[in-house]
Amino acid sequence: MLDKKIIDLVNHQVNKEMYSAYLYLSMANYYAEKNLEGFAHWFTLQAKEEYEHAEKFMNYIHDNGEQVILEAIEAPKSDYADPIEPLKVTVEHEKYVTDLINQIVRVAHDLCDYRTLNFLSWFINEQAEEEKTANDLLARYEIFVDGKKNLYLFDQEMKSRV
Repeated sequence: MLDKKIIDLVNHQVNKEMYSAYLYLSMANYYAEKNLEGFAHWFTLQAKEEYEHAEKFMNYIHDNGEQVILEAIEAPKSDYADPIEPLKVTVEHEKYVTDLINQIVRVAHDLCDYRTLNFLSWFINEQAEEEKTANDLLARYEIFVDGKKNLYLFDQEMKSRV
């Protein structure tokens, strides 16, 4: 049986993962409205991945005989100053999600909840990958996109994500 602190934190994480999906879907819409189809595609897939993360947390709650409590999802920002701003927001958001996961890890560690620690190990690795990907995208944009032609080429490359 899971400690109530863990149940509450994991339920909260479900909602944060759903917000992440919502945020990235909003970014996908921003890019689609700017005719940057590659960026829109990339962020649509990212939104789906974040929803899958929420599902993993929900399944963990159910597998442990507990109830999933869904909260209201805050509306994310939907307009940006330029195409690089969502990439900057993504970097900061992934750092935030990493902090949330780390909070659950700390509490699970303090409670000697090895089952939850084992479950969270996948998310620890996933967040390292998410932060690296976000940082790499931003760095590549800053290095290579110095005009509309290069933005077009980078956008075309973004379409290749599967």
